[in-house]
Amino acid sequence: MATSRDEQTAPISSQVFHILLSLADRPRHGYGILIEVQDRTGGRVTLGTGTVYSVIKRVRSQGWIEESSPPGAADDDPRRRYYRLTGEGRRVVQAEAERLHALVLQARAKSVLPEATAR
Repeated sequence: MATSRDEQTAPISSQVFHILLSLADRPRHGYGILIEVQDRTGGRVTLGTGTVYSVIKRVRSQGWIEESSPPGAADDDPRRRYYRLTGEGRRVVQAEAERLHALVLQARAKSVLPEATAR
């Protein structure tokens, strides 16, 4: 059963956020999600396989991700299951990113964080 973001009373967990974010640009299989999160965060976030697969199961039941076809690699292992964001999943991860951004702006306004610098 799908759960809309508006029905939620609490922010999503950082594990859910990282997993949904890892699917924002393309479908991935479970282990690919784990590696993408680790690479993107420079190793600051590491998810265990049990965490990844339990979150996948939960967010699938909420309608935020769905199974997908493999991206097209002919030599891909046929046992792998690929996942992609649904429209609702994209709205959830976007809403959470916006919430986090607002928190960072508040921290900067209180001089807890320095102003952003150009990279």
